Amino acid sequence: MSEDGPKFLEGNLFKHITVMSLTASIGLIAVFAVDFVDMIFISMLGNAALAAAVGYAGAILFFTTSFGIGMAIAAGALVSRALGQSDEARARQLITNSLVYGVLFGIAFSFVVWMNLGFLTSLVGAKGDTQALAISYLQIIIPSLPFLLVGMMGGAILRAYGDARGAMMATIWGGLVNAVLDPILIFGLGLELQGAAIASVLARVTIAFVALRPIIKRHGGIDPPHMPTFLKDFAAIFGIALPAILTQLATPVGQAYVTRAMAEFGEAAVAGMAVVSRLTPISFAVIFALSGALGPIIGQNFGGGRHDRVGRAFNDGLLFIGLYVVFVSVVLFFLRDPIVSLFQAQGVGVTLIYLFCGPLALLFFFNGTIFVSNAAFNNLGHPFYSTWINWGRHTLGTIPFVMLFAWWMGAPGVLVGQALGGVLFGCLAWWLGRKVIAKEAGDTAETSEPFSRHVRLMQILHMRR
Repeated sequence: MSEDGPKFLEGNLFKHITVMSLTASIGLIAVFAVDFVDMIFISMLGNAALAAAVGYAGAILFFTTSFGIGMAIAAGALVSRALGQSDEARARQLITNSLVYGVLFGIAFSFVVWMNLGFLTSLVGAKGDTQALAISYLQIIIPSLPFLLVGMMGGAILRAYGDARGAMMATIWGGLVNAVLDPILIFGLGLELQGAAIASVLARVTIAFVALRPIIKRHGGIDPPHMPTFLKDFAAIFGIALPAILTQLATPVGQAYVTRAMAEFGEAAVAGMAVVSRLTPISFAVIFALSGALGPIIGQNFGGGRHDRVGRAFNDGLLFIGLYVVFVSVVLFFLRDPIVSLFQAQGVGVTLIYLFCGPLALLFFFNGTIFVSNAAFNNLGHPFYSTWINWGRHTLGTIPFVMLFAWWMGAPGVLVGQALGGVLFGCLAWWLGRKVIAKEAGDTAETSEPFSRHVRLMQILHMRR
């Protein structure tokens, strides 16, 4: 028996959103920081080919991570919905089946990727010695994909239970293991690039172990596999996972076009955009974490028939984004000069950094609106809406806007066009999100009252036990 029931059916929604988002973002920042330190250590070896190999390998790893994100979204959405219905037995079944599918899928997918590393690295532009280095790096990391999937899905399951701290600690411990082992393996044992890969593998194993431990110890454990339910849950799990995976793959498509458009304006422009690209995930880690943090809150209340709280959670998520974006934009504005000095930006690069640390940072609110809407779509049974919104945002909401504003304003127009496309699709996502919430509430209006009474009775009995 889990030590706590569905905690998001009661209490202040804004507080739930704040706690879940902030704790999830700490884990994300740990990942971003470790990636940053990884690059510093590799760069310290003084071999440009090694740093380039990590860059090419990162493009391949991004796609494999997208599958992990999709599986995690599916597991979190289904488990939170079952918990909202006070059906802990069903939640444990879903945990088991999701994790088993994740491991099986991870093994199969990692084998396919491993066997085609030569083709995949050439596809992203790697050649010669750099390609050989990238392949040797990936040959070590790729087989650990099942551990990554278990870790990511375990974190999503913990957030479904409202255990934000458990999910956060899994990522932090993984980051610490990576940060400690990197210098030992890269420099101490002289393993260089292979040492960095081994450290990443051990970090993934750590994340998986630390994520599973509280599920077993504090939240009712994991049931043995049951073949009838295992086969039955295939459609439910991949019905959410597949569109979520497709959703994640949209981002690199849009970013690749933006990078190519900026390259037309010279190295200083590309360098300035690179600084902006590094600032964005650190500055807005809380916003990136919001979709995964808000999902369990919406899922539990939807499963519990609390449609009024689903709508309020959606609105409170937007309020949280607004307050956070304003705060971060003010901080970035006053840090403009130190940031320019830190990265030794020059010429148009300075202009781009100033542009981001001002009006464009404020417009990130609309990207956050997409994240909030995606959480609603994934947890209310409409995951393909997230797919269409994200692909629209990174194609129709990027390419024509970047072309037009780059022609009009030069290099700054690339960032302006990308941001304005986000405004359009952010508004579209908000409108569609409100429609989905209203539709789901209307579809269950006739049956929600007796169902809600049943759920409340189950909660009272659970608390008494």
